[in-house]
Amino acid sequence: MSSSHKTTVGDIESEVLAFTAGRDVELDHALIEVDCIGSAAHVTMLAGMPVDPPLFAQDDVRNVIRELVAIMRQARAGSFSITLDDQDVHLAVERTLTKRLGDLGKKIHTARSRNDQVAVDLRLFAKQQLAEAMDETVRLAGVLLTFAETHHDVPMVGRTHMQPAMPSSVGLWASSFVDALLDDLALLKGAYDLNNQSPLGSAASYGVPLPIDRERVSALLGFARPIHNVLYANNARGKTESVILFALSQVMLTLSRLAQDLMLFTMPEFGYFSLPAEYCTGSSIMPQKKNPDVLELVRAKSSRVLAHAVGVYDIVKAAPSGYNRDLQEAKEPFMDGLNTTRSSLRIMSLLMEKLVVNPDALLKGFSPDVFATDRALELVGEGMPFRDAYHHVKAHLAELEDMDPAEAIAKKRHLGATAGLDFAQYKKRIEAVTSAVASDRNGFHQAVSKLLGVEFPSLEK
Repeated sequence: MSSSHKTTVGDIESEVLAFTAGRDVELDHALIEVDCIGSAAHVTMLAGMPVDPPLFAQDDVRNVIRELVAIMRQARAGSFSITLDDQDVHLAVERTLTKRLGDLGKKIHTARSRNDQVAVDLRLFAKQQLAEAMDETVRLAGVLLTFAETHHDVPMVGRTHMQPAMPSSVGLWASSFVDALLDDLALLKGAYDLNNQSPLGSAASYGVPLPIDRERVSALLGFARPIHNVLYANNARGKTESVILFALSQVMLTLSRLAQDLMLFTMPEFGYFSLPAEYCTGSSIMPQKKNPDVLELVRAKSSRVLAHAVGVYDIVKAAPSGYNRDLQEAKEPFMDGLNTTRSSLRIMSLLMEKLVVNPDALLKGFSPDVFATDRALELVGEGMPFRDAYHHVKAHLAELEDMDPAEAIAKKRHLGATAGLDFAQYKKRIEAVTSAVASDRNGFHQAVSKLLGVEFPSLEK
């Protein structure tokens, strides 16, 4: 038998309420803090609006912010609830403030909609999550760089089409992923900068007939700027999440290829590297098994994050201007994409720190034909036309029996080759990203601490 629920925004039939609320009651717990931060900035701005009488006195603002901080602390203790009747975090916070502060709580929704509330919540959430993801990407790049520098002169067969091709090194192989992650960091920083704009003031997409100060709200929240056009501030939701997810998918692509290489090169038939036993799993039937499940899952999760990116893109690609409830379905894949990428980065850093190199197995991988191209180019250096050298070596592969892998990789001294790797520039690039992320994070923390009147993120007085 159906029944209706009395909510802040009217009576709603039970099944309709459950269907439309979806997983927001659960997912929105991750947004409680940022919703409170957004509300603190909004109330602070409303108090300064040039209207008579003022909407909020300064004591009112302090009281509201005090209760918002109390809600944040409750959330950290796991004691703040979002009910189905609330529908989402926004109305749960409003309900709580109204219960504690009476009419003051009823005023906080002035000049804003849940549409731009969730937009700012997701941007504040992404701002913090992307900073952490960049830190974790930097950490993995640093681990790989240390690994590459430590083993820079260990010969390793380079492959094309998965077949032996030319002399290479462990240093070249590992640092190639450092380069890839640095490119990925550029994409993450671009997504971060795109996200770092305040949508508040859009309201239901068309602004409000009150003298709100959108620039002040943006500054209070530590954003770089407000999104200028109020309709686009709303239309950008979903688009921004898909951009972030596509950037994350590139990180996952790098991790997937690294995972695939490790699965290949740790097979007994290769034995180039050994995985730490504690990062492998066993079999329920085969006592001897040490399975690379972590790597297999990273490979699968790369597809998952890309699917999330495409899924969110597909949700918004045909949406008409203005808010549409379809956007609610973008929240879960967005949050999952961030979480999946971050957990994959952390586990790969831990695994790479304990990866063991087996030099003897790496040397056994060399056969005379691996040196064919190097020998052909040596003949070119002695004056023979390249195509003649190519055919000569092809007809005389037996002449390559005594080639030395270590000597071969030591000869390639040009930029980025086995003996031309510039580890110092890698370190400088990593340090630059670390510094930029720390600066942005500190700026955000200082802005929020000033807004709340307590230290953030600790919430200590």
